[in-house]
Amino acid sequence: MDFVRNFPCISIMLCLFAGIISSGLRGKAAMLVNAALLVTNTVLSACTLAYTLAAGESFVYVMGQFPAPWGNEIRAGVLESLMALFFCIIMLLSLFGGRHKLIEGVEEGKLYLYYVLMDLLLSSLLALVYTNDMFTAYVFVEINTISACGLIMIRQNGRTIEAAVRYMIMSLLGSGMLLLGLCMLYDLTGHLLMSNIKESVAQIVAEGQYTIPLIISIVLMSVGLCIKSALFPFHAWLPDAYGYSTVSSAAVLSSLVSKGYIFLLIKIIYRVIGFEIYRDSRIIDILFVFGLMGMIFGSLSAIRENDIRRMIAFSSVAQIGYIYMGFGMGTEAGMTASVFHILSHAATKSLLFIAAVGLTDVSGRNRQFIELTGAGYRNKWAGAAFTVGSLAMVGVPMFSGFISKLLFSQAAVQNNTKMLPALIVLGISTILNAIYFMKTVIRIYTPVEDTPYPSMTFRNMPLYAVVLVAFIILNVTLGVSSQPVVDMIRQGLAMFA
Repeated sequence: MDFVRNFPCISIMLCLFAGIISSGLRGKAAMLVNAALLVTNTVLSACTLAYTLAAGESFVYVMGQFPAPWGNEIRAGVLESLMALFFCIIMLLSLFGGRHKLIEGVEEGKLYLYYVLMDLLLSSLLALVYTNDMFTAYVFVEINTISACGLIMIRQNGRTIEAAVRYMIMSLLGSGMLLLGLCMLYDLTGHLLMSNIKESVAQIVAEGQYTIPLIISIVLMSVGLCIKSALFPFHAWLPDAYGYSTVSSAAVLSSLVSKGYIFLLIKIIYRVIGFEIYRDSRIIDILFVFGLMGMIFGSLSAIRENDIRRMIAFSSVAQIGYIYMGFGMGTEAGMTASVFHILSHAATKSLLFIAAVGLTDVSGRNRQFIELTGAGYRNKWAGAAFTVGSLAMVGVPMFSGFISKLLFSQAAVQNNTKMLPALIVLGISTILNAIYFMKTVIRIYTPVEDTPYPSMTFRNMPLYAVVLVAFIILNVTLGVSSQPVVDMIRQGLAMFA
């Protein structure tokens, strides 16, 4: 069983090798390599999760058997392996669900490049999840940024190129702040391994030295990752990036890329700075305020949109706000709610983007709401899937979003200082979510007597329908069987601490 300890490293290396191999293949062959990679990494992540659950503790894998400061470390626990497993599943379903649109959006000669970028993106996500070294984390943050930018602009129309440029500018700003904070932290502690940094930071705080440089370092790293994860008001790049890229790219970017940065921030809070020190720095109060603002202004922007994909994109701003609101509560319950919402939002947002393309396909490929009238009847699979995703976003019982909002409410009640604003904004945001999502559901199920648009059945697109059903099952499973997942999250956070 100890051989399982090699699986995190193998997963990352397989992604890098798959990218190299795919660069010399044709589009279909590169697609098969990518599919095999995702299936393999899903199995490896599941085995790692089972191993850590059975062991009841995390383990450290020293790459090349060279100890610090020469070597590099990978650390895997329940939370890391759970997140890696979820990332692989979501990417696999997103790529299969949008495969039929990929040929239309990407030139045939560049199709292999698309899968190379996806392989590199997965490698960066897994590395951010598993690494125990801050410099390695920064390197893969940059790989993640370049891969995501390539996935946006590979469609090559005016809007995607503009979106990619805006994304790159904001991402480089966030990366620069992260690097500056990391350099200052290295200067203060002399370490790059997370566990060693945490020991040095605890000693610095205990001695009362270098307080201001330490606070500046924490602020720089936090704000840098907030920019990269599109926390309000750093979200200006997000609607175009998600709204005009290919459907698979939009599903992956909205569900996984921003969550990789957020997960890195969780690791910084717990394993680099220390939860109590980070909480006492009062930076969480700023995250709390911006999280609440994102929940409101993201929803208001979604209400004003008349384009279904941009509406879903603006909804992500609100959902990112939920996650940072949980951080801002400064409690274990708030962190648990935020981590669960990472999983819930990833499963639901991919479902919405994949379902939305099915609705637009039977509406003359128009994304305006007026043209989507009756689309739920013309494509019953997409209509049902979009309805499930909408109910989850609103927070209706039996769906994953309900558990998220329940956990956030419970966390808010445990914090006397922040309980009232958190519950009020949570209620307002839920009402706003219902306005724009239910408005869309009503629109797609409004009967139309005469329509020039054709209908779509299971026979037309069996793989697409199967993917939608898989997303629905995943969402409902998180909604009705959430306790085991919540228990794993709590166990994983305890291992972090």
